[in-house]
Amino acid sequence: MAAIPVEPIWVEETAELNRLCERWQQQAAIAIDTEFMRSTTFYPEAALFQVGDGQGCYLLDPLAIDDFSAFRALMLNPRVTKVMHSCSEDLEVFQTFLQVVPKPLFDTQLAAAMVGQGFSLGYAPLVERLLGVAIPKSETRSDWLQRPLSQPQLHYAALDVAYLLVVYALILKQLKAAQRLHWVQEDCAAVVEQAEQGTDPEQLYLKVKLAWKLNRQQLAVLKTLVAWRELQARARNVPRNRLVKERALWDMAARLPTRESQLKAIEGIPPRVIRAQVEELLEMISQASELPEEQCPALLPPPLTPAEGQVFKQLRGRVREIAESLQVAPEILVRKKDLEELVRSATNGANYQFNGSLTGWRQQVVGDELLAMLNA
Repeated sequence: MAAIPVEPIWVEETAELNRLCERWQQQAAIAIDTEFMRSTTFYPEAALFQVGDGQGCYLLDPLAIDDFSAFRALMLNPRVTKVMHSCSEDLEVFQTFLQVVPKPLFDTQLAAAMVGQGFSLGYAPLVERLLGVAIPKSETRSDWLQRPLSQPQLHYAALDVAYLLVVYALILKQLKAAQRLHWVQEDCAAVVEQAEQGTDPEQLYLKVKLAWKLNRQQLAVLKTLVAWRELQARARNVPRNRLVKERALWDMAARLPTRESQLKAIEGIPPRVIRAQVEELLEMISQASELPEEQCPALLPPPLTPAEGQVFKQLRGRVREIAESLQVAPEILVRKKDLEELVRSATNGANYQFNGSLTGWRQQVVGDELLAMLNA
């Protein structure tokens, strides 16, 4: 294998970035990564963009470069594949700083799992497995907004993209040999679409732990409170839990407090929030709890019954057999949540049916067989 350049090249001038982007526009693929900070903020604060092009490891300084329009255009060039590893948080940085999601996308963590390299494998272990190169991770939690960055930080940031294109080429060859490239393309396109759509505050209550225990009026309150917290966190740029803990939102929905003293008795609501917004909170709770039932959210499904659990166990066993035959992790084929939804899909004597995620290549590889098992 030819020597791979690993030395960091610092870029802090717009003219230099423009020149590089003109070159990168002609490439079939580039490796990209980000460094950011978000310990006290809702949105990630972009601290560094890294680009590997096979000739060098370029560190773009968002604190100094005053015009990223050429880089933004590059991120949207359909002829240049953007290679990333475990990209969900990085996509949020791009969306926040550049108002764009890089595409087309190739996530090497996702792709590695589809050729049997391990589920949710980190970048450093993947590089060591495929290339025999050990990458230090000592600077993961350092301050990336400081200037100047230390030499260890610069070296660490460069290594994050130095080997990514080589890894990409190796995995791409394996995917083509296994005829699974379309698996990655479908999933990465879905990741991009989800990142572009963002999170709907009105749907976040569905992710609250134990929300299934609430009745419809209580769910209406929970939905209102969770959306309120999300919008407040965004507007103030503070972490969600710094406003109100998630458990406190659930407790408010379950107890339906009507007085300040009842709010104060709920753990997880900071005193400053009660002082400043007690009337607003109580009014929201009151209005949501008085909605007509037909305007309230539908009840959420409880844990599977013992009988459903047996069906789930049978399906999961078959998924494991198929995964073993394909030499991939079962989680790649079907998520636990998707299996549970499939088990619940037969209501009032109707046949089982697919939910939204068992489509595309997953339907062909595993979904159709599971459905046939259930409806036999």
